[in-house]
Amino acid sequence: MYNAFFGFTQNPFNLSPDPSFLFRSSQHEEALANLIYGVQSRKGFIALTGEVGTGKTTMLECLRDFLSAQHIAFASLFNSRLTVEQFFELLAYDLDLRCNRLSKTEVLLSLNNLLLERAGAGRTTVLIVDEAHNLEWDVLEEIRLLGNLENRRGKLLQIILSGQQELDRKLEAPEFRQLKQRIALRCALRGFNTVETIDYINSRMARAGVKQQTIIPTELIEEIAHRTQGIPRLINSICDNLLLTAFAMESRVATVEMLDEVSADMRLEYPRKSFHTDSRFPEAVKRPAEFRFRAE
Repeated sequence: MYNAFFGFTQNPFNLSPDPSFLFRSSQHEEALANLIYGVQSRKGFIALTGEVGTGKTTMLECLRDFLSAQHIAFASLFNSRLTVEQFFELLAYDLDLRCNRLSKTEVLLSLNNLLLERAGAGRTTVLIVDEAHNLEWDVLEEIRLLGNLENRRGKLLQIILSGQQELDRKLEAPEFRQLKQRIALRCALRGFNTVETIDYINSRMARAGVKQQTIIPTELIEEIAHRTQGIPRLINSICDNLLLTAFAMESRVATVEMLDEVSADMRLEYPRKSFHTDSRFPEAVKRPAEFRFRAE
């Protein structure tokens, strides 16, 4: 809606996990490098964890792009609310296994044959499980057992478990100790600091066609970093609503008053500090701890 007004060629703060907008912070570069290294080195299990909205799904999209470019076969499970039967059915579907996909036995036999064939040709296969913190114990146990498929050169199936921090806590439970011991690499994503938030917002605007942007002043970005705690998804939501508000008010520069309005509309709770400690601006009002996003 506001793209033409500000000179954007596309929406800079779309909530979709678009790899073309990946902000290559040091932590995201490290996480992606670990994922790729784990796959190429046939490490077996790799865990990617982080708070909600820190960019885990974007990392997985980047990994999928890499796997496709390298012609590495992979299965990607995005719905973790599965029974064991549904898990094997989706696994067989994603890997295009030629078998009765409703039979766990036939899926396992067909999968083993596929993995051995690919390993014999020097190739590997990847299983990506998003929202892994929601997996039931019996499904996680089946995934653990798949990690036992190996030859002398390494694991036949590389398994990426991605989830919120609850996944880390789940793996600490006694019943998951065998799976925990098999995780060869761990990657964790956190919120951006202030400098990273400034670079993040500016890079997304530049990617959308506005370089050296002055629409959201640096001082205001610092306050956005404070209110969102550097969580990329929240930053995108705040900035999208902020630009929409500025557009509605026919202003080419966002202000703290606009940010206050957006924060109130989103019912965003944040620590009282930062930008509003400056006497030039009114004291921030603490909001209820829930989010309501504005409809465009």
